[in-house]
Amino acid sequence: MDRFLVLQRDNDINDMNRLRILLTSILLLAFCIPTYADQASAEFKQGVRAESKNQSDAAFEAFKQAYALKPKDPKYVTAYLRARTAAAIDHVQNGEKLLKSVELEKALAEFQRAVEIDGTNFLAAGEMRRTALLLKRKNESGGKSSANQESQLTQQAEDLEGPVTLDPSPNTPITLRMTTTADNVYKTIGKLGGVNVLFDLDYKPQKIAIELNDVKMEEALKMVAMESKTFWRPISSTAIFVAADAKRKELEANVMKTFYVHNASTPAELQEVVGTLKGMLDITRIQVNPTHSSMTLRGTPDQMVLAEKLLETLDKPKSEVIIDVAVMEVNRTRLRTLGSTVPTSTAVGPAAAGGAGTTGGAVAGLVQLASLAGTGYVTSLPSVTYTLLMSDTNTKVLQNPELRALNDGKASLKIGERVPIATGSYTPGAGGVTINPLINTQFQYLDVGVNIDITPHIHSDHEVTLKMSMEVSSVTGTQNIGGISQPTIGQRRIEHETRLEDGEVNLVGGILEDTETQSLSGYPWLAKIPILKYLFAQEDKERQQNEIIFAITPHIVRGEEVTDEDLRLIDVGTNSNIGLRFKESAPANPRGSNTTPATTPAPATTATPSTPVSPSTPDATSPQSRRR
Repeated sequence: MDRFLVLQRDNDINDMNRLRILLTSILLLAFCIPTYADQASAEFKQGVRAESKNQSDAAFEAFKQAYALKPKDPKYVTAYLRARTAAAIDHVQNGEKLLKSVELEKALAEFQRAVEIDGTNFLAAGEMRRTALLLKRKNESGGKSSANQESQLTQQAEDLEGPVTLDPSPNTPITLRMTTTADNVYKTIGKLGGVNVLFDLDYKPQKIAIELNDVKMEEALKMVAMESKTFWRPISSTAIFVAADAKRKELEANVMKTFYVHNASTPAELQEVVGTLKGMLDITRIQVNPTHSSMTLRGTPDQMVLAEKLLETLDKPKSEVIIDVAVMEVNRTRLRTLGSTVPTSTAVGPAAAGGAGTTGGAVAGLVQLASLAGTGYVTSLPSVTYTLLMSDTNTKVLQNPELRALNDGKASLKIGERVPIATGSYTPGAGGVTINPLINTQFQYLDVGVNIDITPHIHSDHEVTLKMSMEVSSVTGTQNIGGISQPTIGQRRIEHETRLEDGEVNLVGGILEDTETQSLSGYPWLAKIPILKYLFAQEDKERQQNEIIFAITPHIVRGEEVTDEDLRLIDVGTNSNIGLRFKESAPANPRGSNTTPATTPAPATTATPSTPVSPSTPDATSPQSRRR
């Protein structure tokens, strides 16, 4: 017996333990579910705080955790995608800055991080590959890779050089007075500067008189070319080639370069830049690539320099403006009804004989007037209704859309609905057969609501010219036309063009409609008696006020970038030939002449009028350097 009791007690204990475990599991599950949800909410709030502080990485990580906990919540999905895009863009921008500073390792790390965050960012992936290639080339010894040997053509393409520049030695000022043929003058100047002079076989030199006083060598060559109607071009750093000016286009050196136009968004804009280069620089060999917004030019070195200068001026981002539009509509309707609705007519007829419900010869609801020839005549008892009613309705509608538009670009905003309008013709019926008019009817949809079209033109003085069309429309009713119910559209439209300053609030237009209606219905003459008229008549007063105001405020977010360099006047040569002048670098002090005063003039190399100067002519001038 005792053993049985012990076993029974053990079973009870086991049952109690199982019950405790079950209750504990239920409680833990009940507490874990709210904790799980609260954790997602906490991560989201942390991301919002980080986003407000412009901490894109922290915001991304927080929103990512919230999205991982609740991947089907639209709020968390939207925040995660937004933070992912913003964080990737920040890393791409940081990488581009480091790339400009030639910090390739750090730039590559930024691009890699951007790709890790957002694998759909193709810009980051492309920059990462390009930076990795630059870093690989930098680390390669001798510019060659053992893993992937470059082809001979690729190596030759990388070894191509730019235009030849003349490097006379010594480059000292020249004083020269000669009267002889132009070839002798060229040879003399060449000997003074240590430059070899070659002539075209067809060139026939003419006798000229030249006088140069303290002139640099290149300037001297230009003067001789102008005097003798010839042209020269360097073929190496210590040699020039001289020919007649008529053969300039045939013999002048040409270079080639590809320019990328970063701010041309359409092929038409790219063609505008090409047309400017052709018109101003007389460049005929231009190949345009609209796919990559680039152009390849072939011309003289001076033409390339001017093309670079023009592109710096022309290829600038378009100005942008944000336009705040406020459409304010106020409706107020006041209605007052006071008085009696009195009967204005009644009917008299013979009374029904033996009608039920008669009392004292009268039928219920009827009044007996008289009897004629034994027939009684009765009339109905009219009713009178007294009305005392007042209503006041106010409606305020404020629509404040914001538009961002490029310079001379049209921006449109449509808020509302599209209403079908029947157009065309239809046949309602033929030959006695009824035809549904909708079968042969065409419909077009009309935008009803708030429709705004604005085209801005941004000036360089922080002003904006706005050409705008603003419309507020609504369906006010319907009308049956030919068996088809057509909507009646109420429309308020303003077309306006104005010039505003940046941030200036302007009232474009206002429409005020004030309608007052007063009606009186009742018995004649009695309805005119003061106070008593409300017993014999009813007075209705209604006043409707409707006001619409359009206000706009432009905010320039990117203005026209006009710098002093864009306005600077430069010398481009003659009408037929382009020739540029460049700034000279600071003169260098001669070796061993530190004690010589800077203001002491140095004698220039001098030649006699009729005898070419030999290269051994003494030269005491201080050397100066000039490079193109």
